[in-house]
Amino acid sequence: MIVQEDFLKKLRGSFDLNEYEVKIWTALLSRGLATAGELSDISNVPRSRSYDVLESLEKKGFVMMKLGKPIKYIAVAPDEIIKRVKKSIREESEERLKNLENVKETNLFNDLDLLFKNGIEHIDPSNLSGAIKGRSNIYNQIETMLGKAKKSVLIVTTSDGFIRKTDELNKSLKKLSANNVNIRVATQVNDKVKQIAKGLKSVDVRNLKDINARFVIVDSKDVLFMVNHDKEVHDSYDIGIWVNSPFFANALENMFNLNWNKLEVIR
Repeated sequence: MIVQEDFLKKLRGSFDLNEYEVKIWTALLSRGLATAGELSDISNVPRSRSYDVLESLEKKGFVMMKLGKPIKYIAVAPDEIIKRVKKSIREESEERLKNLENVKETNLFNDLDLLFKNGIEHIDPSNLSGAIKGRSNIYNQIETMLGKAKKSVLIVTTSDGFIRKTDELNKSLKKLSANNVNIRVATQVNDKVKQIAKGLKSVDVRNLKDINARFVIVDSKDVLFMVNHDKEVHDSYDIGIWVNSPFFANALENMFNLNWNKLEVIR
């Protein structure tokens, strides 16, 4: 059986299988029913390893062992495998989340928190900055910043950025509104932006028109600004610079406030 390496690589990534597992599995799919020896010959997996691999695939729900002799294996339908893999991922994720929540109640978490706080005390304020690569990591940092907001949040972004942020950070924005945090957003407005803005309660959205900028300021002390236009960079290579500096945050916010009242109110 000849199977393209690129195809096997995609299967490994999608189903979290190793090289031998994916080779044996695709060999069995092509036959429907086969012995370990036959699958070894078809897939070029050493016969000494084929039994271990089939046992692993059986535990994961990818194959079934047929009763009788010689021992043969039956392929499970791909759509059924996807259901099983999704269920397994869901159960594993829920278990890991539960374990992480439980960690917060242990001495281990207290020790970690103490280490962090002691370390922060010794950091020069000028060093409280960092570069963040990748849009998903940037949104994680924004969410962290919003989670600490007590008074104000200013978000300046593109129209595409506004759509992404309101989708990714919807829960955080609702929580801030409920806590009476002053939330202001400036962005280029189009029909999609207007539609989304209508659903954002207690959020002041204004039209930035032709100015392109991407930054977030929280409580006039935390700043995260992006160095590229989001249309000019791939998600994976987007870069944000985070700075914890009341001096810089106040200066940037005050400059922006000079134009705020001149912007068209959307919501």
